[in-house]
Amino acid sequence: MPQATGLVAELRAKFGESAVDPEFIVGSKGIFDVEVDGTLLFSKGQAGRFPQYQELPTAITMAGLA
Repeated sequence: MPQATGLVAELRAKFGESAVDPEFIVGSKGIFDVEVDGTLLFSKGQAGRFPQYQELPTAITMAGLA
C-alpha cells in the first residue's frame, strides 16, 4: 500500500489537501483502479502496471475533472 499512499500525496500536492478524499478498498489479486466522479482513469489490471509519477494528475486534468 505504500505506492497508493504515495499517489495520494502526489494528488494532494497537485490539487490540494481538501480536493483528494481517497477510498481504499482492500481486496485481492493486486487490483488497483482509480476513479474520479465515476470515471475510470487508470486500471492496473488493464495497463499491467502501477501508474507512473504524474500520470494520474495528468489524466485527471486532461479529463477535465479538476
